[in-house]
Order: sequence, then C-alpha cells, then structure tokens
Amino acid sequence: MSAGVIDFFVLTGFLGSGKTTLLRDVLSAETASDTAIIVNEAGEVGLDGVLLRESGDDVPMAMLSNGCVCCQVGSDLAFTIDRLIMAPRPDGLPPLRRIILETSGLSMPGPVLRQLATLAEHRMRVAVVATYDLTRGLAVATFEEAAAQWAAAHRIVATKADLAASALIDAPVAIAQLNPVAEAIVDADRAVAVSAAFAPLSSAPPLRGIAPALAAAHPRLALCLVRPLTDIAYADLAGWLDNVAGRLGERLLRIKGLVKVPEAPRPLLVESVGTVFSPPRQLTADNPPAPFIVVIARDIVRAELEQVEPNGLFSFSWREPESRDAPRGIRAEWVT
Repeated sequence: MSAGVIDFFVLTGFLGSGKTTLLRDVLSAETASDTAIIVNEAGEVGLDGVLLRESGDDVPMAMLSNGCVCCQVGSDLAFTIDRLIMAPRPDGLPPLRRIILETSGLSMPGPVLRQLATLAEHRMRVAVVATYDLTRGLAVATFEEAAAQWAAAHRIVATKADLAASALIDAPVAIAQLNPVAEAIVDADRAVAVSAAFAPLSSAPPLRGIAPALAAAHPRLALCLVRPLTDIAYADLAGWLDNVAGRLGERLLRIKGLVKVPEAPRPLLVESVGTVFSPPRQLTADNPPAPFIVVIARDIVRAELEQVEPNGLFSFSWREPESRDAPRGIRAEWVT
C-alpha cells in the first residue's frame, strides 16, 4: 500500500521509439523498489519474477528481484491502478511512490488520462513522458498518434543516442518545435537521461526561456501563444478554456500557461492534455513570467481560436504549418 503522494507517469511514444528499453532501464536501477510498472495487454517487457497473486478478478502482479512490482492492465485501467495501490507492500520494501504506465505505440494520452479522473482519492501527481527516437527524428511527425503523444508530453526524452549520437546536437531544437512547453531530456549518458525522465514531479525545473524563430515540425500542427490583455476574472478564464475545448474537440492537443486572476494572489497554472484539464493551481515560484497560454492543436485556422467566447481577453501570436514567411519571433518563458 502507498503512503503519501504517488507520481504517476504515462510513458508514451510512437512504435519502435524505445519505450520498452527505457522501461527496462528504470527497472534495472537499485532505487526501483518504490516503483510499480503497468503494461498494456499488447505490451512486452520481458520480465522475470514470481507472481504475487493471480486469482479471480485481482490484477496479476510480479515481484522483481529489486523489489519493483509489475502488473498487466486489462480492460479497466482505473481498477488495475486502484488494486495496485491498495495491495499490501512486502516486508522490508518502501511505500509505493511511483507508477509508470507503458502505453502502446499507437495510443493517445488523452483517453488514458480521462480514466485517471476517477482516482482522485489517491492524490497522484500525473505526467506524460514521451520518447523521441533520434534515429528517425521528425520523420514520424506526420502520424497523428506521434504528434498527439509529443504535444501531450510534460517531458520528452531522446532515445537511441548510441545509434545516432550526432542527432543529439539538434534534438533540443527539434523537440522544442514539437512542444515548446515540454522539458527536453537530451543526454548522451543513458543513466542520466533515465533518471531525469522519471524524476519526482515535485521537483519541477526552473522557469526558462525558449528561443524564437522555430520552424513548424508538423504539416498539420499549429502553435499559438495567447497573451492576456489584462487580469481575467476566473469565470471568464474557465469559460474561455471550456469553449476552446468544445470548439476544437479532438484536434486540441495541449494547453499550458500562466494566468493572473483577481480571485487569487498568485498566477494560476492552467493545463490540459487534449480536452482533459488538470485543476488550476497557484504558482508558488517567485518572479513568475508574464502571463501566457500556449495552445497546440491540429488542423485549425486562426479564426477558430481567436473567435472563442468570451472574446477580447487575449492577443494571439501564431506559428502555423502553412506559413512559409519569416518567423514571427515568438518568445515567452515556459513553466513546466
């Protein structure tokens, strides 16, 4: 059974991008005894262990030699997670503090996160970790599944550095083209990259800037930097976000930003993966950047976003795939 807040990682990435290898590296660490792994029915992790329990409707679990628990998800992800968290921990092992769910290469993170909404009682911190295959780079960006996985990510980790060491140099810029609000984890040292990819979510990286003049990396992907014109009443902000989700639907891939509302002393961090929104929370860091919202969406035109009600609240700066003009020089500080 767990004690305290659990970090829940949704490990996603396109087919053959190195998810399972990354997972194996996590399991090989001596510190994995506080970790549980969930794989989908089609997943293959190649684990050796003894069954903890497998009877009736219970979730099949395996105990690895280093104390890490592995189980296999059936049709009900929320049920699997609940049983995993509530299972007694063997004597001598620390409380469960981290769960990693490996999704299939064609899964989109949004539906997975929607299933986690029923598990609020477990007080999990949730993040999406996506893989970026250095051997293929942006070549798979034309697949909708890959674009959705990258856009949803809180962290994007470069994989297969041993096969494409030269690609490491350009990887941070390429990742920023895909999702400028994600933390890019690019390191030739595999152990360092793995540790950073699944580091505790309570230790967020500092505020940072992003370079302007990024080219679009996806022929159907648009990024918009939305700036509030003034402080926005919380009801207006909530209404605008809800209307954006309603208008764009599945084409909405990511929202993340910082907005000042009169009802709170500190700016609110707002975030969604697809149309699944996290509860807004006040930013605790000192010296926050100027308010902004980043919207990443697929197959949209400007008017669809700029005409969302209530209007007149924001200014809009676009990076559109169809534009071949000189870059507009979008610059902002990103909060992760």
